[in-house]
Amino acid sequence: MRLTGVDMDMSLPGTMKMPMKTTRAIFGVLKITFGFTGRICTSSLGPLRLLLLILPVWGAQAAVVFTSLYSFTGGDDGVCPTAALVQGSDGNFYGTTSGDGVVFYGTVFRISTNGALTSLYSFTGGNDGAYPYAALVQGSDGYFYGTTSSGGTNGDEFNNGGTVFKINSNGALRTLYAFGTITNANGDWLDGNNPNGLVQGSDRNFYGTTWRGGTNGCGTVFKISTNGALTTLHSFTGGGDGGYPTYPTAALVQGNDGNFYGTTAGGGTNDNGTVFRMSTNGALTSLYSLFNGGGIYPSGLVQGSDGYFYGTTREDESLLGCALGNGTVFKISTNGAFSSLYSFDNGTNGAWPEAALVQGSDGSFYGTTSCDRYSCMDGRCGFGTVFRISTNGALTSLYWFDKDNGTNGGWPEAALVQGSDGSFYGTTFAYGNGPGWGTVFRLTIVPDPQLTIIPSESYVILTWPTNYAGFTLQSTTNLGSSAVWTPVSPKPVVIGGQTVAINTISGTQQFYRLSR
Repeated sequence: MRLTGVDMDMSLPGTMKMPMKTTRAIFGVLKITFGFTGRICTSSLGPLRLLLLILPVWGAQAAVVFTSLYSFTGGDDGVCPTAALVQGSDGNFYGTTSGDGVVFYGTVFRISTNGALTSLYSFTGGNDGAYPYAALVQGSDGYFYGTTSSGGTNGDEFNNGGTVFKINSNGALRTLYAFGTITNANGDWLDGNNPNGLVQGSDRNFYGTTWRGGTNGCGTVFKISTNGALTTLHSFTGGGDGGYPTYPTAALVQGNDGNFYGTTAGGGTNDNGTVFRMSTNGALTSLYSLFNGGGIYPSGLVQGSDGYFYGTTREDESLLGCALGNGTVFKISTNGAFSSLYSFDNGTNGAWPEAALVQGSDGSFYGTTSCDRYSCMDGRCGFGTVFRISTNGALTSLYWFDKDNGTNGGWPEAALVQGSDGSFYGTTFAYGNGPGWGTVFRLTIVPDPQLTIIPSESYVILTWPTNYAGFTLQSTTNLGSSAVWTPVSPKPVVIGGQTVAINTISGTQQFYRLSR
């Protein structure tokens, strides 16, 4: 019988039948009352009313298991991944590196959940583009779609141009579009320059932004079909509608209302960036202008199950995190109601979140910071963190990348992705084993154990899974300031994959907790 907070009816051997009813909540835990309605066969106890309260794990932070799956070598496998991974329909993860490969302009790779990496394609810096900074997205047709920030028919390797491409799981790549195809008499790139990440809309077209270019040189929003037909939907002015859509990894997100939502790094009322909404026909509404103190330079959005959009800001890098802090987490409604949920403290909780969040299957949001333990005095920067944050802003740092030697990687600049196995997968821009050109990692959250209680005549049987090491079952007879918690005796034993403790009932109430 598992404590779930619902009425249950449990029959025990003999003539005793015990209804279990949740009566009320005390301090966020369940108060469980057991009322005997039958006669106890072993009359030595006599009729009694027993109160048991199961407390959550005491003083415990969610355990994590970190696995470094792959360290890039700086050869054909590429260097310095800046983009999130995507899990393909085949169960493997697919990603990009921002540099190296056969001819030094970046790669597309595939990696299995056990760390076997295959380099699928090396960009040449020519018509196929150069430097793929943004994440891939798998289309409904099974192909992976992505962008390069430079190169292409009209660009070069020096941060000009860019392409949209598609690639299959075997590495066959086709360039769909080269930016700079549409220009005016002055040579301005009306179709944009330096594309960011893509998202596939419900109409099966892909939508994206460019950091620069367009009518005003401040970036664009575009739509492109699977065969490469591109339509520019909006050109930013750099004013109230924003400017310079967040570069290079942020993508639009399609909300459950069918509109697209995104961020800009400039423009708006304070020229610190905006959050905007755009319809599929290009009608753009600026929802919010970022500001000092509430976070500036947003890093992309994700829509939560509650309908709000959640995002991060990385504040002015030139201020070295000393004047404005080191970034924030915020949420915003579809009509622009903005709330700042958390401000990073340039210490153990990290600094400079540079990527969008991802909502986990547990309802919390997960993200990365590219720095931690920042010191304004000596200019040192740690190697970053992985964190979890609730919808009300309660943040927990789950993992700190090794600030001493970086063997597990450092400076994660990309969003996480939750795999079908429940673990989170990500990349780091630098460090790792060997030459130190970045890593792919997996982070597994080990939830706190759940107790099961089975009262049986004069005993109570408590069980929890055996794969939770370091926990001690404790009990007390009161919850006041004088409460004394003692280990349950005798020691638990392992039976059928469960840790089992059998405790004699004494007195009128007992309280149990797992502690580590």
